[in-house]
Amino acid sequence: MNPYEDGPKREVTADLVKVLVHRRDERGMRLEPFASRCVRAGEVHELVATDHTGTAAGSRIDRVGFLGFAEVTRAGVVDRGDEVWIGSRRVGVVLGFDACHTPNHYNVLVHADPVPTGSDLELSPGEPVVFRQGVPLDTAGHPFTQSPVNSHKCPI
Repeated sequence: MNPYEDGPKREVTADLVKVLVHRRDERGMRLEPFASRCVRAGEVHELVATDHTGTAAGSRIDRVGFLGFAEVTRAGVVDRGDEVWIGSRRVGVVLGFDACHTPNHYNVLVHADPVPTGSDLELSPGEPVVFRQGVPLDTAGHPFTQSPVNSHKCPI
């Protein structure tokens, strides 16, 4: 979330349609340069957990746990920093997106430490998935607060 540009948004919802149970240590995904993606109702995207923290475009993502595939039920915008909930579990926070399978689907990369798989979380098909707007962080990783210094025109 970019606090200079982003206001409130509604939640994006989905249903888990397939659970994945494996992990990889050398997956080689690449972080896309986009901090957000629009998703349409009916689209299916893959949810992948990682303990990677960097957000630079092209960053290699190796340590991953595969969570599953989710079908979007309520369209919207998924942003870096959104909380990811599956059922009553807060799984992690959106780190970004990998497009190695597009146009079929995106890999939605979810920061979680330790890195779980769908079986670790005891996920089941049909569970609700929610992407909930996260708290914006400043460049030092602290919660963002408006101040006279940053309440003016977007500097970027």
